[in-house]
Amino acid sequence: MVGTASVKIMEDGERLHLQHGPMDIIAEAFGTDEEVGKAYFQGSAFFQSILQDLVEDLDVLRAPVTRSSPRRMGAIAADMYDAASRFSENRYVTPMAAVAGSVADAVLQAMSDGRQLCKLYVNNGGDIALHLDGNARFKGGIVNNPDLPSVNANFELSVIDGVGGIATSGWRGRSLSSGIADAVTVLASTAALADVAATIIAGDVMTSDPSIIQRPAITVRDDTDLGDMLVTTEVGKLRKETCISALERGLKTAEKLKQAGLIHGAYLALQNEVISSTGMNKFLQKEVA
Repeated sequence: MVGTASVKIMEDGERLHLQHGPMDIIAEAFGTDEEVGKAYFQGSAFFQSILQDLVEDLDVLRAPVTRSSPRRMGAIAADMYDAASRFSENRYVTPMAAVAGSVADAVLQAMSDGRQLCKLYVNNGGDIALHLDGNARFKGGIVNNPDLPSVNANFELSVIDGVGGIATSGWRGRSLSSGIADAVTVLASTAALADVAATIIAGDVMTSDPSIIQRPAITVRDDTDLGDMLVTTEVGKLRKETCISALERGLKTAEKLKQAGLIHGAYLALQNEVISSTGMNKFLQKEVA
């Protein structure tokens, strides 16, 4: 058993809060009161069994992906596996790299099924699934350092951009990272793809410096799917040139993923330095000081 899901309308009366175990979702739908109410009911009902379904597939989800799924899985687990497999060539990646994004995608699909909504977002701990219709626009902020939370840049999306997912990863975030990026924010067609891509790009932001401390993942978190892979636990103050060199390694990966059609853009931050992939500037507004 995995406990009971918590479902409630937030104090603002506009947003839906869904929480169960590590899943902590804030969703907001835009449309008529009737359509929004039905969307919230659908999402709440769907959310109840997600964690139990994922637990049943954990043995596969914590193992590296292969060319084909080893057995039949639940819908979200299968989506996680598919998303991770698209990045797995010459990579160690498990479906868990897509868990937050895939859950966000699934909840968004459940909420929007049959509903007339001009806008809907599902924010699962910072990984966001997005639906836009007509002239609706979605505005968001990018935080360069989650330990010092402030908006450093803004972005705006419309339906013509084709972005359905936004995800952020880095060594300071909730998940372990083999790189030193403070944060890598990725835009993609789904939250699952954005989630995996952000993980991979952030892991490639790396350089050699004595101030970087890494440890085997299993010694940092006993429930990790990364085994003995080295993950970053501390990064001291780096020279500007060192930061730029590390970011350029991650940027090279981001550009390859963009050329492969897996992402729309990426924004990489390390200490006081920022770099973006080709075309990302069309989404970004003026940076915030």
